[in-house]
Amino acid sequence: MAQREKSDYRIQAVAHALEVLDEFIDEAELGVTKLHARLGLYKNKAFRVLATLESCGYIEQNRATGAYRLGVKCFQLGRSYIQHTGLLQQAESVMREVVDACAETAYVTVVRQGTVVPVHAVEPEQAVRIVSPIGRSLPLHGTAAGKVYLAFENGPDGQRRLPKGRKGDGVPTAADRERLAAELDRIARDGYALDTGEDAADVRTVAVPVRDHTREVVGSLAISGPAYRMDDDRLRRELVPLAVQAGRDLSGRLGLPPAAGKPGRTLDSPAGTR
Repeated sequence: MAQREKSDYRIQAVAHALEVLDEFIDEAELGVTKLHARLGLYKNKAFRVLATLESCGYIEQNRATGAYRLGVKCFQLGRSYIQHTGLLQQAESVMREVVDACAETAYVTVVRQGTVVPVHAVEPEQAVRIVSPIGRSLPLHGTAAGKVYLAFENGPDGQRRLPKGRKGDGVPTAADRERLAAELDRIARDGYALDTGEDAADVRTVAVPVRDHTREVVGSLAISGPAYRMDDDRLRRELVPLAVQAGRDLSGRLGLPPAAGKPGRTLDSPAGTR
């Protein structure tokens, strides 16, 4: 007897509820009319899905505007996910050591649905500091953490999955894709990625891959700070080596052999930063 695909067990009502929740990932509030337009659900059905989610605590209604937003149960699920992820359990002490050493923000990310998502951060006791957007989906090609994944994760045919050019996405032309490919080669060679204001102006970030015992990239570790404190000299002399070592330490805690994560180029070489 042939085994049935999991998609054969799909329950339409549950799927609709999850699709509605997905719409709130990048939206603070949504109303029935907008959900109807986005998902193609009849307004009555969209309302019933929202009412069900509200009764279970996953959605709540803003009485002032009549729109809906995520409820506390979603926050509790997110916290549970973070607490039970092995990567984050091991990352906490490593990130705190990084923050103690450089007094800048450290955070870890994972990849979800073609985007990079910060899932946990440790911030320094600085009056001016970077607050990591926990849970926000960020573009792979426009962030240091995202470029780490693009550099080290290849498709089945061994080719990197470069983002396709689309108006307004930051990589609109073939020339930009060519430049990105060259940068990814540098990242794969040297073992770290930089963001010098691509995602947010006046913010600089260095990110490194985190691997587990299978050598698979399971996350990235990043150090981020305001540009005026993270000039080229400090990046090259202090923060890049610190990030690379932290990435090795965290990967080692996840079972990666010590020699497996070392970049091929020394950090003080001319190609060390961009």
